[in-house]
Amino acid sequence: MKLSTKGRYGLRAMVDIAQQQDAGPVAIHTIAQRQSLSSRYLEQLLIPLKQAGLVKSLRGAQGGYVLGRSAAKITVGDIIRVLEGPIAPVDCVNELNLDECRRADYCVTRKVWTKLRDTMCEVLDSYTLEDLARESDVMENTNPILLGDDHDRKC
Repeated sequence: MKLSTKGRYGLRAMVDIAQQQDAGPVAIHTIAQRQSLSSRYLEQLLIPLKQAGLVKSLRGAQGGYVLGRSAAKITVGDIIRVLEGPIAPVDCVNELNLDECRRADYCVTRKVWTKLRDTMCEVLDSYTLEDLARESDVMENTNPILLGDDHDRKC
């Protein structure tokens, strides 16, 4: 089971915006450059995030994107659900359609899929953008490659 690039890249973009929140709106081309993403693809990812209220766009010379609410109140699960849809390893345990499975009363595998869904939700909902932005800052400030100290680089 894999998340698509929509979920992975969208999360990276949201962390980027969260890291820059104090500096004001972040231009899409700036996010794209920092994250090594296509600006056009990033635009497509930000549309549903904006519709869901997770980001806001500001127009003008100083415009760009800002978080729609506090980074502490946006979970990874919120972002993944907007970009990937309901979290479920199989359709019969979809978060939005819990009672639609005809075999629910006698399906022996449903218990496995339900537990997997619940565990995935628990993990995704336990991390906020604030958590990831803080961890990213720590990583950037301690990574010898990012700091320009090439003598520790191992390829």
